[in-house]
Amino acid sequence: MSDKLIIFDTTLRDGEQSPGASMTRDEKLRIAKALEKMRVDVIEAGFPIASPGDFEAVKAVAETIKDSTVCGLARALDKDIDRAGEALKNANSARIHTFIATSPIHMKMKLRMEPEQVLEQAVHAVKRARQFTDNVEFSPEDAGRSELDFLCRVLEAVIDAGARTVNIPDTVGYNLPHQFGNLIAQLIERVPNADKAVFSVHCHNDLGLAVSNSLSAVINGARQVECTINGLGERAGNAALEEIVMAVSTRKDVFTCNVDHIDRTQIVPTSRLVSGITGFAVQPNKAIVGVNAFAHESGIHQDGVLKSRETYEIMRAEDVGWTTNRMVLGKHSGRNAFKTRLQELGITFESEEDVNTAFARFKELADKKHEIYDDDLQALATTADLDKENEYVKLVSLKVCSETGETPVAAVTLNVNGEEKPVEASGGGPVDASFQAIEKAINSGSHLLLYSVNNITSGTDAQGEVTVRLEKDGLIVNGQGADTDIVIASAMAYINALNKLMTSMERQHPQV
Repeated sequence: MSDKLIIFDTTLRDGEQSPGASMTRDEKLRIAKALEKMRVDVIEAGFPIASPGDFEAVKAVAETIKDSTVCGLARALDKDIDRAGEALKNANSARIHTFIATSPIHMKMKLRMEPEQVLEQAVHAVKRARQFTDNVEFSPEDAGRSELDFLCRVLEAVIDAGARTVNIPDTVGYNLPHQFGNLIAQLIERVPNADKAVFSVHCHNDLGLAVSNSLSAVINGARQVECTINGLGERAGNAALEEIVMAVSTRKDVFTCNVDHIDRTQIVPTSRLVSGITGFAVQPNKAIVGVNAFAHESGIHQDGVLKSRETYEIMRAEDVGWTTNRMVLGKHSGRNAFKTRLQELGITFESEEDVNTAFARFKELADKKHEIYDDDLQALATTADLDKENEYVKLVSLKVCSETGETPVAAVTLNVNGEEKPVEASGGGPVDASFQAIEKAINSGSHLLLYSVNNITSGTDAQGEVTVRLEKDGLIVNGQGADTDIVIASAMAYINALNKLMTSMERQHPQV
């Protein structure tokens, strides 16, 4: 029987480090529940010391998730480890993931520590983490550029100290597959107590090799892969969970481990959920989860698939969760049917007031759009900010005049901290005019980095899903909005981003 490959998902931690991908507590809970439904082994919920919000999010995930291990990240510092232990104390199964850099450049330029000091600090961190849980993971940051002899010494010492998982990160995506696989093989062979720990890998995608490096490591003995939904993550991202899982599942002739425990039918729904919450659209030709992943344009391909699917498809679309959008609700649907369907999609509410608010929004949508699909409901839940206390700016009304040969003008009324402000502005188009009017009222001083529009379903009455990315003083946030009127959706997205900008606190995240 082949070994189980442990799937460690860090979408909520490393994935959130993508500029503009910050998630609220409730959004993290929704994604965590989807990952649990997928039967992911470990969910890294965040970095508790980073901010009070991150602490509360990790705590909420730890208290909610029962079937997956919940992990918190901590630097090799007492305050970090203690904070992670506090956030995870009510978890059904908890893990503390602590780390310190081991490459010469990081030790000298960043830590300003000698190798012996780093070794001592690593051992101390693992022992302190063991006071909170027996499930401790240690990462030598920038292991891909660390000296092999020193790396072996550190791993042997932390395993002796009680680390049950040792994770080898290619922090800057520098390695090539044959090099990284060989590194894992050498570490397993040379570390005397290697049999007492699970070897894990965490690969970044700076050269587009995160998945390749991870799979090479698995072939050479790694039994845990750290990855994210859609490959989300800092800079160019991380190894994509969907690609890791499907590569191991599809090529059983190559891999001696398995991912049979993962519910692969949840891959596409979870991908869409993460995309909707973060505002990071999935490229059409993205492997596994892109809309074109199982599409065949060529007549030769189409003919082959019709005769025998295996001629051009090595996986079945339905195995990873691709299904036709199913109409589930309409304007005559009742509150109970609405609530039940959302629960089936993994969307739950903390109070009846929240249910009522969401149902009212659903009815508004149903008046505009006759056929309501699951993706519409996901978008509704994503864009419906039920936590009103963070709504500094609210859209009251919007009127735009756009005419051939004339400059578009937008008249916008905003509720700003309880006070209504009517404003008008012109622009290059109806959306630009709306943004100019909103900015005229708020004067945020932010810069627009991205404006993106995607249709949620097909048809001229489809909701448009808009993502707006704003930057101010180094802080980058994403805002989302969805409506059958694309101008209104755009205004909602801009306002959503402004609210995040006004309530967000800049956080410093580590790179692992």
